[in-house]
Amino acid sequence: MNGSYKDLKVYNLAYSSAMEIFGITKTFPKEELYSLTDQIRRSSRAVPANIAEAYRKRRYPKHFTSKITDADAEASETSTWLDFAKDCHYLQEPICKILVEKYAEIGKMLNSMASNPERFLPKGT
Repeated sequence: MNGSYKDLKVYNLAYSSAMEIFGITKTFPKEELYSLTDQIRRSSRAVPANIAEAYRKRRYPKHFTSKITDADAEASETSTWLDFAKDCHYLQEPICKILVEKYAEIGKMLNSMASNPERFLPKGT
């Protein structure tokens, strides 16, 4: 598979989800700026960042898999922060549900990538 990490469906879903979270967190209370807001923004942004890093390391399957599993861990962390935001009444339940479902889909795609790194090797490797 050649091309760019930006061509990956999982990257695009993770990036757009992180941007959606960024917009939503602008409404969180100011007292959460250095805690929940910072944490959820950081973890959500780490998902596409780790995918990009993994893609650049794809000729080394173990490195690729390591970064993909890091992305999956950040996706799980983001889902946890979304639950906190909902339970603290900063995020409406239907919006939380949609975002958690997106991160579950991201997790499934990442798990598939980690289980099949050879599908992502650059051509001629």
